[in-house]
Amino acid sequence: MAITIVANIEAKKNKIEFIKEELLKLIEPTKAEEGCIEYRLQQDDKHPEFFLFFETWENRELWQKHMDSDHIEKLIRATEGSLVDLSVTEMSEIA
Repeated sequence: MAITIVANIEAKKNKIEFIKEELLKLIEPTKAEEGCIEYRLQQDDKHPEFFLFFETWENRELWQKHMDSDHIEKLIRATEGSLVDLSVTEMSEIA
């Protein structure tokens, strides 16, 4: 069953462009991953420190494989200390 992931990311005000560059690095390798149906990055127009990934995956197992990937690990290391908040919500379609 397909799942939707919503990842909310808040960058520190002095790290907005850095975080944006690091997040953009995820797009190409993630879209090439098995099970990735949709992977979109959004940035808030009024509050540019807020980013959102909207993702759809074929199933939870393939999304978890993505979360264990080298490019996610590199992102975590690179952005350490540059975020105010990060939350990930896993959702299932009900209608």
